[in-house]
Parts: sequence; structure tokens; C-alpha cells
Amino acid sequence: MLHLVIADSELELVPKSIVEHPAVVNYARRRGKKPEEVILDSSYHHSALKKLEDGDRRGRPDIVHICLLNALESIANREGKLRVYVHTRNDKVIYIKPETRLPRNYNRFLGLMESLFKKGVVPKDLGLLRLEEKTLEELIGEIDPDEVFVMHEGGELIRPRDFGKTLAELKNPLVIVGGFPHGDFRSPVEGRKVSLYHEPLMAWTVVNEVLVNFETYFNL
Repeated sequence: MLHLVIADSELELVPKSIVEHPAVVNYARRRGKKPEEVILDSSYHHSALKKLEDGDRRGRPDIVHICLLNALESIANREGKLRVYVHTRNDKVIYIKPETRLPRNYNRFLGLMESLFKKGVVPKDLGLLRLEEKTLEELIGEIDPDEVFVMHEGGELIRPRDFGKTLAELKNPLVIVGGFPHGDFRSPVEGRKVSLYHEPLMAWTVVNEVLVNFETYFNL
């Protein structure tokens, strides 16, 4: 079973320190929600982000959205060989059942995440998505992988096909992909650092390369 964690993801509700900022208030009003109930998004809250620490990398739920669409719709997931998790900058972990089909529409995805952050589980009857307070270290300990791979632009350069073979030969590997636009992990991350290309790649591209090459060795 391959475990995939989108870690230190820039997915969070609007922080209390900027809930009264005009960009946040007006956006929330248009959506009929309270400012503190909406997901921070740099596309809509750019001016407010300037007042936050790490504001240049925060408010990127789109990265999580695209990564999850790629992972959950992958052949590996459909064949029952993948488990996906999202860890956020505020040490919340989203557990995702393999049968989950996320909204393709980005705005509907934001609404789903807002509901999840408010209720802790959605939909309540099926529990496809579940939110828990948990650090990345605690999540890794829970998964108990036989090896941890951290996708990192400064890591050991390995051909995607060779990396897929390495994963396929392990019983319970864990791959960690950063869910942020630039910079490094905020959480302490221990594991074998791996790079699949000589230039930085977008998170969703890394997810695709990992899964496609992993699938190759199962003739999927």
C-alpha cells in the first residue's frame, strides 16, 4: 500500500488577525458566510495576506485541490493500492476515503473544505472526509511506513521510473509532497529526500509522476 501525504499544505480558514480586513469581509459577504468561516485564498485575499507571516505562500487551497483530484482519480487509487492524506500548516490532518470523489469545480471544493473545517466530518453519514488535530510527525507514526520518501528539489536525483520501482518493491512506503507554492517544509520532516527532475516541479506534477511510475510496476 502506497501512502501519500500532501504536507504543510496552505489550506486554512481565514486567521483571526485578518477577519476584519475589507478583502475578507467583502468576499465572505458575497458568499453569505462569516469571515472566519471561509477558506483563505490568495486569489481573493491578496491584500489581506500582506499582513500575515508567510503571507507570500499562504492561501493556496488550489494546490491541495489539484493534487487530490490527480491522486483520487488515479489507477492506483481505483485498484486499492493508495491512501491519501492532507496535513496543513496548522497541524490538522484530513483523512480521505479512497472512494471519495471530490468536486471538480474549484468553488465547490472550497465550500466542501469550509464545511469540513466547521463540522469535522463530511458528509456526516458517510464520513468520506475527516478532520483531526495532528502533527505530521504523529501522522507518520500512525501510518508506520517501512520507508519515508520526502519529495524535495534538493534531494537525490532519481529517474521517475526507477523511483516507481523502488516504491513498488516496498510493502508500506510513504511519500511526502509539499502542499505549498515555494520554500521548504515548516514541519520537521525526516526521510530520504528525493528529486525526480533537475528543476523544481509543481506539487501536482510530482504526484502524477510518482503515481504513474508506481502503477507501471503492477501492470495497471
